Amino acid sequence: MKYRVLLGGLLLTAACYVASASQGGPSKEALQELQEYIGDWKGNGTSERDKTAIWKELAGWSWKFKGDDSWMTVEFKDSKWYKSGELRYLADKKVYELTLTDKTDKAQVFQGTLKKGYLTLERVDPASKATQQLKINTASGGDRLVITYAVKPENRTVFNKEWQIGMTREGVTLAGGKKGPECIVTGGLGTITVSYKGQTYYVCCSGCRDAFNENPAKIIKDYEDKKKKG
Repeated sequence: MKYRVLLGGLLLTAACYVASASQGGPSKEALQELQEYIGDWKGNGTSERDKTAIWKELAGWSWKFKGDDSWMTVEFKDSKWYKSGELRYLADKKVYELTLTDKTDKAQVFQGTLKKGYLTLERVDPASKATQQLKINTASGGDRLVITYAVKPENRTVFNKEWQIGMTREGVTLAGGKKGPECIVTGGLGTITVSYKGQTYYVCCSGCRDAFNENPAKIIKDYEDKKKKG
């Protein structure tokens, strides 16, 4: 009987651990390191192969939530290369994973890490066996977003830069200015208003707005508890 009780306790502990691990906490926490990506961006792309080639691009980054799962999405407009993407953090591997949908609707999966403000992601092209690299970083206090693409041919050690996209946050001038209110869901820059019981709050994207509207009382409580803890 003792052994059955002991075994049951061990199984219950293991089950609680699995449930806790599946809460998505580490994933959301890691993605919050990239909070500055959230918002709408506009800018220009330039090619290293053809210095005269300049094109305009638009991008919009948002949070998405489903149960305990959290991730980011990006939608591109007028991009030469991609239509959309999903950015996740794989807690078990401790890596970020960006799945991009290219102009032919094929998925390209990049994985990598964040170091000193640079998110460096790589994948091996199945056809050429070359390693493709994307580097993403913000600048100017989070008002600039830079995406750099480079390629390392098979059996080579050096990456060659192919193109770069430099973007400015919509509604922001590089001269700078006062930042807005805080997003009640993620703590980012609040740009959209939401309300509950006559009180106005701010969120940073449509994904956070949807999460707030789904359970405003819980979102507000979590936010206030976090503020109290400092």
